[in-house]
Amino acid sequence: MAHMLLRHREIENLHLLDIYRRHGGYEGLQKALEMGPQETLNVVKKANVRGRGGAGFPAGIKWGFIPQDAPVKYVVVNADESETGTFKDRELLEGNPHQVIEGALIAAFAVGAELVYCYFRGEFLQVGEHFEQALRDLRQNGLLGENILGSGFNCQVYSSYGAGAYICGEETALLASLQGDLGQPWSKPPFPAQAGLYGKPTVVNNVETLANIPPILVNGAEWYLQMGTEDSPGPKIVCLSGHVKRPGNYEVPMGITYRELIFGEQYGGGMLNDNAFKALLPSGGSGPVVTEEALDAPLSFDGLKPYDSLMGSASMIVMDETTDMVWAAWKMIDFFRHESCGKCTPCREGTYWLERVMNNVYHGRGTEKDIALLESVAKNMQGKCLCALGEFATSPILSTIRHFLDEYKAKVRSRPASADAEMEAAPQAAAVAG
Repeated sequence: MAHMLLRHREIENLHLLDIYRRHGGYEGLQKALEMGPQETLNVVKKANVRGRGGAGFPAGIKWGFIPQDAPVKYVVVNADESETGTFKDRELLEGNPHQVIEGALIAAFAVGAELVYCYFRGEFLQVGEHFEQALRDLRQNGLLGENILGSGFNCQVYSSYGAGAYICGEETALLASLQGDLGQPWSKPPFPAQAGLYGKPTVVNNVETLANIPPILVNGAEWYLQMGTEDSPGPKIVCLSGHVKRPGNYEVPMGITYRELIFGEQYGGGMLNDNAFKALLPSGGSGPVVTEEALDAPLSFDGLKPYDSLMGSASMIVMDETTDMVWAAWKMIDFFRHESCGKCTPCREGTYWLERVMNNVYHGRGTEKDIALLESVAKNMQGKCLCALGEFATSPILSTIRHFLDEYKAKVRSRPASADAEMEAAPQAAAVAG
């Protein structure tokens, strides 16, 4: 299928304003300005554009939560692409930045905002240069600032950069960082739509979500609904990495199976070195691991529910038969421990203890009781954390124990006798020292 989002792969120099406009750029914004805010909002709602950052919340409904009578409102582009295995937003911002900006301007017009901020992850300084050049071109050509396209609509777009914290991908932590505070989430309510940036109503949308908006305004909601599935319309950019022959970003219609994405010749091309498939992280480190039985599920927001997992941002990490799943789970929980902001106790303490116990199990210093302890700690974290990071941290532990318990048991069976001797000696040594 022709690219709707990754159009720069077919149109050379699409990041340049004149090339983008020559290929229909800013026609979506023009249509929105002619329709008016309410009709623009109605079109986006009808198209059921669900958030591409991972949560899948409908963008039109999110925009509709913004109170129309508020004197100051903001739109924030979430470009803090920190999820493991995710690299789609970076390609959009480098190769097709104007489509993201146009989507953000349409969102601002629909909700009545006059300021848009794009929050980049700290490592995206080079990516941000592409974006900022696009902004400079727009200002020089009268397409940003005062009286955009002669409509009376005023709006400015600015860039901001984080410091590389994973937690700032969470929208309230992002907003806190953007306004100069510590990048930690706040408890909701209030939700950003009521009290977001600087306490004002704020829309926060992912880069890919906003890139979907301009073509919808040009072609209509019905056109968009013909792509994908009934509950997950439109295209999706899949980030495919790991043990596949052809890793990379692939723009696909929702509903395609995970098996086709991994083994299809036009996509992953099969397993690297023709090894056997073992497991898949369908949404980076955040989503529970699935096995081969889930590969015929459709790529959609609810397609993996029967397998107790989720699509998320569609950052697919493929693992072959050579992968040590205990090692993989240990590496993932170490990542979440490092990235926990420490604000809430279940996440701060839970990720610390999960990593510590996993370290012992992996290195042959654990017992079968430690496997039960891992499950207990993870389950006690679920539903008790301030934001999704703590919930995500439990996924690699619980899902790998569920699917690969034999590998955990093999690790504890390999426990050296010297470890038991050390454990028995420790209390005696402490008593002597006392």
